[in-house]
Amino acid sequence: MKIIMGGDHAGFLMKDALVGLVQSWGHEVVDVGTSNPSDSVDYPDYGAEVGRKVAAKEGDLGVLVCGTGIGVSIAANKVHGVRAAVCGDVFSAKMARRHNDANVICLGARVVGIGLAEEILRSFLDAQFEAGRHLGRVGKIGTLDDARK
Repeated sequence: MKIIMGGDHAGFLMKDALVGLVQSWGHEVVDVGTSNPSDSVDYPDYGAEVGRKVAAKEGDLGVLVCGTGIGVSIAANKVHGVRAAVCGDVFSAKMARRHNDANVICLGARVVGIGLAEEILRSFLDAQFEAGRHLGRVGKIGTLDDARK
């Protein structure tokens, strides 16, 4: 899979560690930044950038990291076609993919440690959308995107 990854200064260290991990799992990674933890940057820029690339099918899934995961998720979810989920546990990450067809996961570097973040991310990447009864529900989410235009 091709994974688009990004984060702000608060998420840099975790994002950087996860980039290497995802690559070691055999995935291609496009890292949109930020490139260092020292410069304060605006999380909406990175949430939008990952969201745009995922929505444009430049990658299969997206991973975003900021202090809480909340800011980047709000920004990413403003992009038409993005279903970004903030996940702080393995079960939520798995269900975000299985039931909600989430295409971007958002992690909080100040909320979860790197070990748990690795488990959460593995669960997200390994899960598949179940479709079935969930297909119509995810379709309704798409109509909400259309209503915003």
